[in-house]
Amino acid sequence: MPLPWISEVKYQDPATQIYLGSPSLVRLDGGELLAAHDYFGPNSPRNCEGEEHLTSIYRSRDDGGTWQRLADIEGAFWSTLFVHRGAVYLLGTSAQHGSVVIRRSTDGGSIWTDPADEESGLLLRGGRYHDPPNYHCAPTPVMSHEGRLYRACENNDPFDWPRGFRAIVISAEEDADLLRTSNWRKTNEVPYDQEADPPEFGGGEGCGWLEGNVVAEAGGSLYNIMRVQSSPVVNKAAILRVEDEGRMLSFDARNSFVDLPGGMSKFTIRFDPRGDRYWMLSNDMRSGPPRVHRNRLSLFSSVDLRAWTRHTVLLEDRLEATPEDSAQNTGFQYVDWHFDGDDIIYLVRTAYDGAHNYHDSNRITFGRVERFRRATEQGCAWSQCEEHRPQQ
Repeated sequence: MPLPWISEVKYQDPATQIYLGSPSLVRLDGGELLAAHDYFGPNSPRNCEGEEHLTSIYRSRDDGGTWQRLADIEGAFWSTLFVHRGAVYLLGTSAQHGSVVIRRSTDGGSIWTDPADEESGLLLRGGRYHDPPNYHCAPTPVMSHEGRLYRACENNDPFDWPRGFRAIVISAEEDADLLRTSNWRKTNEVPYDQEADPPEFGGGEGCGWLEGNVVAEAGGSLYNIMRVQSSPVVNKAAILRVEDEGRMLSFDARNSFVDLPGGMSKFTIRFDPRGDRYWMLSNDMRSGPPRVHRNRLSLFSSVDLRAWTRHTVLLEDRLEATPEDSAQNTGFQYVDWHFDGDDIIYLVRTAYDGAHNYHDSNRITFGRVERFRRATEQGCAWSQCEEHRPQQ
């Protein structure tokens, strides 16, 4: 039975050993949709240091029904598309663990500026290969808050996945020239403290945080919510506070680890002011082996960023013979999404129907949740449901 996606943006034959990652999605002021993704894997395009570094851009003029490839951008990885002041921007790193760079397009995504220096989009210089700083991020939101734009990233220093990631937030005034480095502000870097792990993390050395998501609380506070690699626990996140207009990032281990569905995989949280509620598309990880489940993508909401309601399953495997095979071979992951009137539109890094495994994605797919606010009429409290209770 086919999956209920609207369209397939890109398919990559797994035999090429090139895989598709980092989906990002935005609607332009003129109504067209833009999508982006990068490439990873043994045979993926590499720069002179041997790092993955290529992103492709696509446009849809029929609301996601069909897609046209517009551009291939070298020196762009783990990047977020966003629209600002009539232009579209691409903000991420120059390569896997490279520099933080931003590009601008004024023609709808065909031609992009080149971040050659600090006057043209080179925001944070990375080191050579794995020499620090090693900047990292994911296509998480660029957040507008009280006249500034905020975006989370990390510095992997010392280079050690996941323990080495230091959380960072960068920001700039909304009216500033976003290509000038001098207009950006960087918080302090917050390393992950293994000694602050909650007891249920098991006291191992494999914990860390990454792929932060900047979110504004209704009361005005600003947070960076981090994915937590918290084996053997799979549904945890960490909430860091962004303070002093993006100058300070702080973490209180006593009350900042929270239960979050799919917290050990990349998630995207956005606030809906019309419904006064946070929404999230996330992998609905379940207790029991195998440890990682990315074979089900669900819609969640919360009024306080701590208690989540699971409303509906958006994508779920319908091919594999057993639950174990499904978890091993299928992934609907790294979703990016936006409110679109009464709907939600979303883009998914998809490993399905022939992928080598759940991680090595062979498709980028686009979908829509129609009249998503109706979902508040149904659902279950995620932490109270036996199937989704946070693993202890």
